[in-house]
Amino acid sequence: MNQPLPGPPLTDVEEYAAAVLDVVRHIPSGRAMTYGLIAEIVGEELGRGGPRQVGSVLAGSGSRYAHLVPDDGEPGAGSDGEGADGEGADGAGAPPSDGDRVPWWRVVNAAGSPPQHHLTEALDALRAEGCPLSKDGRRVNLRRAVWFPEDEERPHHA
Repeated sequence: MNQPLPGPPLTDVEEYAAAVLDVVRHIPSGRAMTYGLIAEIVGEELGRGGPRQVGSVLAGSGSRYAHLVPDDGEPGAGSDGEGADGEGADGAGAPPSDGDRVPWWRVVNAAGSPPQHHLTEALDALRAEGCPLSKDGRRVNLRRAVWFPEDEERPHHA
């Protein structure tokens, strides 16, 4: 999966952020993960962090940690037929991509709810991808939509 980015060594915070962003970039379209599940996966490897730290990384993924996301066409928004501007190949306004390659809308809380301050945008993106939602359409149906990296290749970080 991701190779270390060239340049100076990463700080502990940047290393954690890079690991989180790598996992999120590999969540397939139409699937979702929880903050807690991502924290467990990253914690197994790095021995630190939790759901709140995952949320903090995602909150800064468009600016503070953008330099940690390679621009190489690997998994993420670009692999779903979207351009870098989040527009679909047909220009019909496909799911947002944070202006880069991190599909943040695929990460929800333990109840399946996207971030409240981006609720409409996230739910619209999830619907567009065909992600299973609750009957009221306000949460991800995690029993049907949750994705585990073991379903494919598990991300490895340097």
